[in-house]
Amino acid sequence: MQKRWLLFSAAALIVIVFAAFLVLNIKKSNAPLSIDQSKSGSISNLLAQAKSLEMAGSLLEAKEAYQKLVNNFSNSGEIMNWQKKVESLNIKLLFSPAITERSIFYEIKPGDTLTKIAKEYKTTTDLIIKSNNLSDDKILPGRKIKVWTALFSIVVDKSQNTLILKTNEEIIKTYIVSTGANNSTPTGNFKIVNKLQNPPWYKAGAIVPPDSPENILGTRWLGFDSPGYGIHGTTDPQSLGRQVTKGCVRMFNADVEELYTIIPVGTEVTIID
Repeated sequence: MQKRWLLFSAAALIVIVFAAFLVLNIKKSNAPLSIDQSKSGSISNLLAQAKSLEMAGSLLEAKEAYQKLVNNFSNSGEIMNWQKKVESLNIKLLFSPAITERSIFYEIKPGDTLTKIAKEYKTTTDLIIKSNNLSDDKILPGRKIKVWTALFSIVVDKSQNTLILKTNEEIIKTYIVSTGANNSTPTGNFKIVNKLQNPPWYKAGAIVPPDSPENILGTRWLGFDSPGYGIHGTTDPQSLGRQVTKGCVRMFNADVEELYTIIPVGTEVTIID
């Protein structure tokens, strides 16, 4: 009798242990993902969505998806790549006919010129031409064109050798630059007062023509309201990212040409240590 009772107890214990095992595994399978697993899944899904939107040409939606990645997963090792994607899409949107919250469709009126329209909205004729795929500055009344309406500003960080193009505190793009050796680039607030294509270089009383290999200014000049200082291109791209200039801000030629297209005379420039 005692033996039979022991066998029954052992069988019951096995059943209880097995049931507990099943319950534990069911709970584990239904449990929410850990934070890391959950984030990984969200990153994967959002990144796939961003890439798909970009391939489909939905630039604004793709930018918003990459921006969510930047905002929501700031500890990820991929954040710099996502930020670069956001900035690349910012430029593509700026140079495309797509309307964003900082641009409008403007209907051309009789007597209008691109110069007049650009001055009214504090933008550039070059940007209007590029963003509307125009071949020149000829326009016809009745046509609607995209016009950028938000003001741009520039921040140069000497310690990082970066130039940040902004609008309404949003970073549009970050560029690598060179600044002055021996802290010779002045800090403070400045304005762009003149713009030149293929500028000559005035060196110690001599004029170095634009096509001379000795002309260090590159293909564009954006002059400050502090005489002798400005933003320009370079004939020495290997020097970028270091403090090597005589005080100006030096950029890749392709970058300064892009900036030249975007910003009008009057744009504010802040230079910080």
